[in-house]
Amino acid sequence: MRFVTFSRKNQNRIGLMGADDQVIDLAEINRRYLKGGSPAYLTSMQAFIEGGNKALSVAKKASGYVAKQDADGLKRLSRAGALWKLSQVKIVSPFPWPRKNVILLGVNYKEHIEEGARARSIELKYPEAPVFFTKPATSVIGHLGKVVHHKATEKLDYEIELAVIIGKKGRDIPKEKVYDYIFGYTICLDMTARDLQRRHGQWFKGKSLDTFCPLGPWIVHKSALPNPQALRIICRVNGQVMQDDNTNNMIFDIPATIEALSSGMTLEPGEIISTGTPSGVGFARVPPFFLKPGDKVEGDIQGIGVLQVEIAAPSA
Repeated sequence: MRFVTFSRKNQNRIGLMGADDQVIDLAEINRRYLKGGSPAYLTSMQAFIEGGNKALSVAKKASGYVAKQDADGLKRLSRAGALWKLSQVKIVSPFPWPRKNVILLGVNYKEHIEEGARARSIELKYPEAPVFFTKPATSVIGHLGKVVHHKATEKLDYEIELAVIIGKKGRDIPKEKVYDYIFGYTICLDMTARDLQRRHGQWFKGKSLDTFCPLGPWIVHKSALPNPQALRIICRVNGQVMQDDNTNNMIFDIPATIEALSSGMTLEPGEIISTGTPSGVGFARVPPFFLKPGDKVEGDIQGIGVLQVEIAAPSA
């Protein structure tokens, strides 16, 4: 199942992607055809995840109901506003305004660490434990959004990452139980101002400018991705492949990452944890490559889809 936040008439709604990239409006299907009323857990992605099995049950019923419809039935659902073509809606970030900062993992692919050491002429060191940082809610945008090339930077870079969405509250989660706490997965583009990153001596400022955390295009439920550690992960700029790796090359896999992060620290439903980027980033290329207004960046992860954004000039 692929869960999406979409906008119609400036109102965000929760959808389930159906056949032929149709978008099923879960609240509308549930209210009109499943006689399920208007539960709070169908009002936002955050509420849906917190709704747990009740919310998932509605999604499964809605999917089954739509699948049974003939051509006339599908037209009826479309006229009622319960079923949309993807071209008829605007896909936004799964979480247009995350409740908490997005958590990201740095230096989690060996070849990325090695390319960074070469580019900066520094000693090669691999991390002994996961290295975490965060991005604020103001950095989050969605599919087909605009990443602003702020005047504050002259060295805007890209990073493709697999992001994990937490499904239930937990602390001190052991490796062997981590997947019980996961709801699903999405794509994160960790946009980075390399000059700010170097100037400030840490990662938060250079990675946290407005629009610097594209997420989407949707969340794939964990049941559809039984092995997230075997996914091809690709980043393209203007159609050219810049990063191409596999999630099985992470230094700290998802269980190790969540175990370390949750040690003494409570993770909550809807929490977003991005798992690091592979090699091929712009600053480490010879010569270095940085993004400019008009460039199109695509994050492509096997089994999830493609997240696309465009680099935009700052407003005057």
